[in-house]
Amino acid sequence: MKSSQLCAPFYILLAVGFAITSLLTQAQSRCPGNIASLSPRIVAGALLVIPVKVNRAGPFDFMVDTGSQLNVIDPSLAAQLDLKSQGTVGLIAPATYTQASVAMLASLEAGSLVVTKAVAVVQDLGPIQAADPRIRGVLGENFLAHFDVLIDYTHRLLCLDESKDLQRGLHGERIPLVMPKRRVSESPFSERLVISVSLSETGNRQILLQVDSGSDGPILYSGNKDLEEPLLKHAKTRGPQVSQAQRAFAVLPPQDMRVGTRTFRKVSFVTPIITAQNIPDREEDGLLATVLFQRVFISHTDNYVILDPK
Repeated sequence: MKSSQLCAPFYILLAVGFAITSLLTQAQSRCPGNIASLSPRIVAGALLVIPVKVNRAGPFDFMVDTGSQLNVIDPSLAAQLDLKSQGTVGLIAPATYTQASVAMLASLEAGSLVVTKAVAVVQDLGPIQAADPRIRGVLGENFLAHFDVLIDYTHRLLCLDESKDLQRGLHGERIPLVMPKRRVSESPFSERLVISVSLSETGNRQILLQVDSGSDGPILYSGNKDLEEPLLKHAKTRGPQVSQAQRAFAVLPPQDMRVGTRTFRKVSFVTPIITAQNIPDREEDGLLATVLFQRVFISHTDNYVILDPK
C-alpha cells in the first residue's frame, strides 16, 4: 500500500467543561427497533469504550471514534497479534501530521457484528491511554461505516444497525452530510462525516465540521485565514492550572451555532495554539464533538445525521 493521507482526529482530551446531561444515568435501556445494544463505558466524560475482538482474539478495549477514518491499533497489541505492515499512511490530527504503518485485519468484531478485511493503522495511543491505560485501539469509520449508528450518552448505549430498522424508529431534522473533496493523494478509505453549520461570529460563511465521537469538545482549526480575522484572533490561552494537553489549545469566545433550523447558544470552541507546518490543506474547518448532544444518529446508508433524535 502506498503512502496516503487521511484525516484521523482522534484522542483529543480537552476536558473543556461542557455541561453534559445525565451521563451517569444507568437505566437499562435498549436500542430502538430491537437492534442489539452495546453498553460502552465513558472515559474522561466523553470517550466511548467498548470490547472489540481483533482477528478473533480478545476482546480488547477500543474507543469508538467517528472522526477517525481508519481503525487504530496500539503498537503493543499489533505485536501481540503479529500484524504485518502493508505500507504507510499520513495521519492528520488537529495540530499534527504524522506517518503510520498500515495493517490488514482479518476481522473486527463488536458484539455480534463482524467486519472482515478491515484496515487499521498502528500508532501510539499515549494521549488516550493517559486517561485510561486499558484502551488498546480505536474503532473508526472503516468499521462504523458498515452500519447506521446511534450514540446515546444519556443511557450509555451504542447501537449499530445494518437493517435500516433503527432509522425508522428515530425522528428529527435530517442534517445532510457534506462530501469534502478528496485529496489527490488520499486513498479511498471511508468518507469523513462532515456537516455544514453557521457560527454567529463568522458572518454568512458556512463552517464545515467533522462529526467526532473521539473528542470531548468542538474545535476550530487554526491557519484558516477566513476564520482567523473574525474569530481565532480572540482566542485566549488557558490558565496555569490546566494540564499540558489542555495548554496546547486556546479557548474561543462563546458563540451561537446554527445547524439546520436549530440554534445552539453559546458554544465554546477551542483552537490549537501551535500547528505543525507540514499539515496538508483540508476542507473542513474543525470538529463537532458528539458529546455536546444527548443522542446522535448517523445514517451511513442515506448520508445524514440527526442531533438529539426522538
